[in-house]
Amino acid sequence: MSDLFVSSEPVPPWDEVMADAMGCTRCRLSEGRTNVVWGVGRRDADLMFVGEGPGHDEDVKGEPFVGRAGQLLTRLIEGIGLSRDDVYIANVVKCRPPNNRDPQPDEIEACSPFLRAQVAHVGPKVLMTLGNFATKQLLGTTEGITKIRGREFPFRDGDAVLIPTFHPAAVLRGRGDALAHMRADFVLAKRAMRRHAGASDA
Repeated sequence: MSDLFVSSEPVPPWDEVMADAMGCTRCRLSEGRTNVVWGVGRRDADLMFVGEGPGHDEDVKGEPFVGRAGQLLTRLIEGIGLSRDDVYIANVVKCRPPNNRDPQPDEIEACSPFLRAQVAHVGPKVLMTLGNFATKQLLGTTEGITKIRGREFPFRDGDAVLIPTFHPAAVLRGRGDALAHMRADFVLAKRAMRRHAGASDA
């Protein structure tokens, strides 16, 4: 697991962290943003999604995954019997990188306390990383998404699992089989949620 989630520091209250993020000027990304894109969904969700960073539509609205990629994500969530209100959706960084470039290491580091706090407070049983970037950051791996998607990895001391899958935007740009693979990953996530629910009830 990434060093981003290895910390002995206590996690501040949700509202305190969110207020800090909304006024954050810790890195250069704050200079060009329209809105901080904090996250959306249930704060006690069993299923959480983490993408890379906001795009244009997200920066304008202040909500993650609201463009075409977000519409696909919503359909995939609904395909396993859930809605966006049932899950939590966030990004590695909360401000839009210029021209949608990858976030830089210092930007990720500046934003990491916010994502760490979100994961700690939500406490998902299953966390799905969307795309190469988020997967590499949260798993601390150099392997590409095509190789490791659709597999379960222990997360948060084995209390949860992390399942990498493709980014919806990449699926929209790519081949038809990528969407089929992504649907299969969501089914895997649903099974993992049921398994964890059974373990909790035991």
